[in-house]
Amino acid sequence: MFLAKIYVTLKEGVLDPQGNAVGKALHSMNYKEVQKVKVGKYVELYIEGENAEEVGKRVDEICGKLLVNPVVEQYSYELVEV
Repeated sequence: MFLAKIYVTLKEGVLDPQGNAVGKALHSMNYKEVQKVKVGKYVELYIEGENAEEVGKRVDEICGKLLVNPVVEQYSYELVEV
């Protein structure tokens, strides 16, 4: 079994109103050193599979069909054998 740790973020240049709101809130709390905030998603999938290559293909398929909007989002993942 593998654990897929999937990180979904907005593509560069896409407006991030949630990130902007968090950044403004941090500044109002006197965390002036914070320069930029980006908000994304983190997803864990536990997947049965023979090997990492096979599981990686399934993760790409799942991300492409459900977890990621390819117009505005990008993703990366790491696989850990558990």
